[in-house]
Amino acid sequence: METILIYILFFIGFVLLIKGAEFLVEAASALAKTFGISDMVIGLTIVSIGTSLPELIVNLLASAQGNVDIAIGNVYGSNIANVLLILGMSAIIRKLPLSKDTVIAEIPFSMAAIMIVGFLGNAEIWGANDTLEGLSRYDGMTILFFFFLFFAYIVMTALNDRMNNKEEKPEKLNVLREWSLILAGIAMLFFGGKWVVDGAVHFATLLGMSQAFIGLTIVAIGTSLPEMMTSIVAARKGNVDVAVGNVVGSNIFNLLWILGLSAVISPLPMNKANNFDAFVVLLASTLIVLLMIISRKLEVKSWHGVVYILAYCVYVMYLLARG
Repeated sequence: METILIYILFFIGFVLLIKGAEFLVEAASALAKTFGISDMVIGLTIVSIGTSLPELIVNLLASAQGNVDIAIGNVYGSNIANVLLILGMSAIIRKLPLSKDTVIAEIPFSMAAIMIVGFLGNAEIWGANDTLEGLSRYDGMTILFFFFLFFAYIVMTALNDRMNNKEEKPEKLNVLREWSLILAGIAMLFFGGKWVVDGAVHFATLLGMSQAFIGLTIVAIGTSLPEMMTSIVAARKGNVDVAVGNVVGSNIFNLLWILGLSAVISPLPMNKANNFDAFVVLLASTLIVLLMIISRKLEVKSWHGVVYILAYCVYVMYLLARG
């Protein structure tokens, strides 16, 4: 009976994660637009923060419960899914032109973020029992410092947007309704995140698979569903900046805010397999730039999206072989 309840709550948890993020993103985006903020800034902040809340809740709970493989695997797996799966699907729906700021600032910052995390996690790669030192609380605080640098950059960009759009009239909203949706979304994300973590740990034990595999696949894709839905809907509506900003912003928030905060709560030991996953995160972002260079255009084309999805399928097959 207890096992059946875990299964039920696991799937209900995913539903709550999706709907909770949807409520939060829609309400927060509506509020943000009243201040004359651009779609790209909204995508990099309000939308990416909202859609990254499932990863945040899952990681904080996993870290507090000592399930470090899920905490690390969730962040790495979500970032890989964000670029290869979500950006790939969005590009197939509609080609995604990128602004110069995205190419020369946001994407390089996301690449720098994984290199910072990888460097700090490999402080003693030849430690005892084939284990890395991992991320200590001090490392977590260092990572959070870089997050606040990124946040300062976003604030400056938002202020510039407000200056440029100060003559536009803000939209009229029912503020109480929007804040109610935000609070409801946060509550749904909390309970959904808890039930997903509990179910994932149970699945890992039952199927004889490692928590790292579950974190990199089931939990990572599950917590990335809000990003997937948001980016796909944005791409279909032609709102490319939100679709791209959501993916890039979520990756940066996942690495610098979520992983940094998780390490501060509880140090995260890492193993050598995490190095390969971190390399795939970096490779995924590098692939965006590489294919743009080949195409000689600042946009993610439909055939780029096909390459991304095929690359993600290869990565999942590797994880299955790795166990």
